[in-house]
Amino acid sequence: MNKQVQINPQTQLANLGEELNVPFLKLLGVRFLSAEMGKGEILLALKPEHTNTWAVAHGGVLLTLMDVAMAVAARSGDPSDRSVVTIELKNNFMQAANGILRVKADTVRRTATMAFCEAKLYNDQGEICCMATGTFQYIKRLPTRNAKGERVVNEDLHSE
Repeated sequence: MNKQVQINPQTQLANLGEELNVPFLKLLGVRFLSAEMGKGEILLALKPEHTNTWAVAHGGVLLTLMDVAMAVAARSGDPSDRSVVTIELKNNFMQAANGILRVKADTVRRTATMAFCEAKLYNDQGEICCMATGTFQYIKRLPTRNAKGERVVNEDLHSE
């Protein structure tokens, strides 16, 4: 008798990619896959708390994923290794999304101060569920505050 073992998405992702050092993204469970030469790729295994009343991915979750992937792409293409802030974000929801979601983003154009990016979000069947464009401004990496209120530079960041 052949019995197929079902592994839940969170277990499948346990050893895939890296966790991003951003509290909100840790809470969501976003996994970082790659960042190189103006490209970025992330994924998320949807949990019930990521869904809306129709039991599909909430639009806010999808928009967050698109924003993060494009920011990763913008940062990976910057020779000065600066951070970015989102200036503008436009998203087109094309179909409901479920399962393990993968976002692939590219930097379309980069100037001295801005990056113009695009991204596509795929479900686990490889279908495009939404597409986005975004504009990001490069900024100097700044220290943040720890739980004690002390100014620190995050471990994945450095001061310039």
